[in-house]
Amino acid sequence: MSDRPYVLLSCAMSVDGYIDDTTPERLRLSSPADFDRVDGVRATCDAILVGANTIRRDDPKLLIRSPARQERRAARGLPRQLVKVTVTAGGDLDPGARFFTTGETPKLVYAGSRAAAGLAERLAGAAEVIDGGDPVDLRGMLADLARRGVRRLMVEGGGGMHTRFLTEGLADELQLVVAPFFVGDPSAPRFVHPGVFPQDPAHPMRLAEVTRIGDLALMRYLIKHPRT
Repeated sequence: MSDRPYVLLSCAMSVDGYIDDTTPERLRLSSPADFDRVDGVRATCDAILVGANTIRRDDPKLLIRSPARQERRAARGLPRQLVKVTVTAGGDLDPGARFFTTGETPKLVYAGSRAAAGLAERLAGAAEVIDGGDPVDLRGMLADLARRGVRRLMVEGGGGMHTRFLTEGLADELQLVVAPFFVGDPSAPRFVHPGVFPQDPAHPMRLAEVTRIGDLALMRYLIKHPRT
């Protein structure tokens, strides 16, 4: 067993790099065809991760939607759905969120040390809460997931999570979909936050695939770095 899973980052953004706008309604950046593609990628993974802010803002289910894909997983001896994972510093999570109430596979919450005990009480029966340190140590989290049998982890956001995985050298692949419009609002959330990225001009990612999905463009990058 590797010391950590293969980590795949997945994101859809506008041409100018935004993953949402500032209106109350969620900005639709993808298309039905791309949603189906993402569902297929999910079906190849063992676990899926989003940050706590994404749970609060979007209330995602993070399920494999296609019954046929679920059946194929079951035929291979795999759970029909993915293990769900989130990271929280302060523990502000609602046990009624769909992250916790949908799907029958485990829900794992890696929490900051100061929030872990109280959050474990609040999420009792809904999720397992793991003390991840202050701040939550992503490398330690990935090692724990590997010990639990997670070989392939899909990270679907938000910007804070994508930034941490990239800047800490813990991502292996980036699947980036670009929508054919601009947002242009500097207060809207972006794909990544400011940071020091190993993927700089001297150490670029490798473009493995470009796919047209209607007016969307999917770019699949592979990230070369020592697996430590």
